[in-house]
Amino acid sequence: MADYALLAVFIPTFFFVSITPGMCMTLALVLGMSVGVRRTLWMMMGELIGVATVAIAAVVGVASVMLKYPDVFNIFKYVGGAYLIYLGSQMWLSKGKMAIDTNADTDVSRAALFTQGLLTAISNPKGWGFMVALLPPFINTEYDMAPQMVMLISIILVSEFICMMIYATGGKALSTFLSKGSNVRMMNKVSGTLMAAVGGWLALG
Repeated sequence: MADYALLAVFIPTFFFVSITPGMCMTLALVLGMSVGVRRTLWMMMGELIGVATVAIAAVVGVASVMLKYPDVFNIFKYVGGAYLIYLGSQMWLSKGKMAIDTNADTDVSRAALFTQGLLTAISNPKGWGFMVALLPPFINTEYDMAPQMVMLISIILVSEFICMMIYATGGKALSTFLSKGSNVRMMNKVSGTLMAAVGGWLALG
């Protein structure tokens, strides 16, 4: 059973959190520009699983343990950040499988895209912070926790997916608009810079 008064506040609150530019939304924008919306769905799948994992952990108390041992975060943060910075530098130089190339098909693996999304979501300390701070207050102790968790996490995932689709579609539209002649190189530089920025954000955040 759900507390519909809390849900009326929960839905717009988490939609606002989701739509606000962050690492995952920037990643969706960059991938929409470079590999297209359809292939970006694999990154989104990994991101959604990561978000669900963080949300569950925030409620059951695992987050408090993780926050006490920041070295666990640092391993994910530095490895994931370095990988994204590497990809960004490759894109900036118009190299690598994620670079925009109007004369070739992009063949970046689904597993790589999925891993990008999963790693970014799980190793994002700001995501943990949001879940720890915002999710527990919407749990009504008078009702069973399991049905509430299923409903709340479902709302979070739908919100995240809609927002990532908005960003990825916007990136694809921008790429299509500018992907002519010398603009392709410029788009790779923009995409690469944003990708590297996400990596730096992840590693240093």
